[in-house]
Amino acid sequence: MAEARGDPHGVSLGQGLSRGALLALALFFTALWFSTLEYRKLIKPDEGRYAEIAREMAATGDWITPRLNGIKYFEKPPLQYWMTAAAFRAFGENEWSARLWSGLTGFLGVVVAVLAGARLFGRTAGILAGIVLGSSLWYVFIGHINTLDMGFSFFLCTALAGFLLAQRAAPRSAAERGWMLAAWAGMALAVLSKGLAGLVLPGLALVGYCLVQRDFSALRRMHFATGAPLALAIAAPWFVAVSVTNPEFPRFFFVHEHFTRFLTEAHGRSEPAWYFVAVLAIAAMPWTAMAAHACVRAFREPRPQGFDARRFLVLWAGAILVFFSASDSKLPSYILPVLPALALLAADLLARPLPRALGRHLAAVAALTALTVAFLPHLAGLAGGEAPDPAIATYAQWLIAAGSLLALGCLAALWQNRRGRALGALATLGVSALLCAQIALQGHETLARSNSAYHIATLVKPLLKPGVPFYSVNMYEQTLPFYLQRTLTLVEYRDEMGFGLAQEPWLAVPTLDEFRVRWLRDAEAFAVMTPQVQASLRGTELPMRVVARDARRVIVARP
Repeated sequence: MAEARGDPHGVSLGQGLSRGALLALALFFTALWFSTLEYRKLIKPDEGRYAEIAREMAATGDWITPRLNGIKYFEKPPLQYWMTAAAFRAFGENEWSARLWSGLTGFLGVVVAVLAGARLFGRTAGILAGIVLGSSLWYVFIGHINTLDMGFSFFLCTALAGFLLAQRAAPRSAAERGWMLAAWAGMALAVLSKGLAGLVLPGLALVGYCLVQRDFSALRRMHFATGAPLALAIAAPWFVAVSVTNPEFPRFFFVHEHFTRFLTEAHGRSEPAWYFVAVLAIAAMPWTAMAAHACVRAFREPRPQGFDARRFLVLWAGAILVFFSASDSKLPSYILPVLPALALLAADLLARPLPRALGRHLAAVAALTALTVAFLPHLAGLAGGEAPDPAIATYAQWLIAAGSLLALGCLAALWQNRRGRALGALATLGVSALLCAQIALQGHETLARSNSAYHIATLVKPLLKPGVPFYSVNMYEQTLPFYLQRTLTLVEYRDEMGFGLAQEPWLAVPTLDEFRVRWLRDAEAFAVMTPQVQASLRGTELPMRVVARDARRVIVARP
């Protein structure tokens, strides 16, 4: 308890930042965080997919059954769809609104880290937790991309903070009950964000802690009698409603999307067991080494009496890392919920006077960044894929600028650290890392023509009339329906919409032969396809006129 009342080992604010400087830092972070949400066009696949589901939800008013391109889509729960659809209705259908939920939950996650760090480890640690988390590379990236991972991570972070603060409250007190109810609510909202992992991951961390520490007292403070009903009241209504409306939902969602996805390579996302260790090392930059140091220190220092928050944070991060490493379906964004725990651990370590360790850390980050910057001019020659080399070369210039700024920030932080301004040095590193991540992220817009249908959609949209068919032949461009503000009719294509089409097969054209019949019958029609498909169809005497094209797509009209 004494630890939360002050900073016995911490750095005083006078050693680096005044209160005015802290306020300026907070305002700068807020303005930069939200002002960059709209700069880039939505990219495939996730940003287009989740924006389109929300757009259709807002347009149809059906808040129970998620649909992608008009087809039932049950892979994920609806919380982010609801929030994004509400943002579309309030602020219009644009990139800023599409990314608002990720941006808002990412920002609030930093706020939760500050408040939890201050209560657990002292005021300086709270400030540093915000600096570390808000400038970690992967956290900044995912906080500005329309995926489900940031909302999921935020609610898990809320559950983690509520649980930890409940453990430091007096047993059976109102404070303990309140914090645990907040934890239960966080887990329920995590379930509504991304599924049962919202319960499984905290459960694994708690069981791991009890076994490693041989301390089961936390189980007696969980308030199951009030917490579990609260979680059910939050999460269960939609699952009941969607199951009543769509009887096929429970088996697909709970069996296929959880057990089949986790245990098999059905989604084609298999990676080696060490994959997330490598991802995490990059994701936590520039704080990776200090976070690792803090994890080791948590088990080297003498164990405190009662609940050990530091070890629980390590085991929380470890449980998530092991869980997703064991899965046969891996994506880099899955590791995001580890970062708030590592930020709290790193902040607790950095709040202590460690000038030599901090100096070594800053020097290592500066050297690694300089090596990366030296490599970047060769990026265009090594990169493959769909983006043309000139675009990659342009993006490399953005990355060089971002890396150079981080390297300069490290040098400035080293100078401050040598003069005893540890907190100022850490703030300088945090600001330069935040700017580095933002520049790298915004520079990705140079690749937009390869990753977004915005540009080709702007050419075609003025030509469209209500009710005119628009086919998508042998492909589905995730961002095209959002920018056209209409659904497409799939032709000989199923992929992730296969389950929904099995329920409503009339929503698609199953074969190219049937497409030819429809195309000849339609008085007016449009179709999007790859250049290869378009070349093959030209020889079948189908009348078609090219109205727009880019490196990946061709849009044709019925003459």
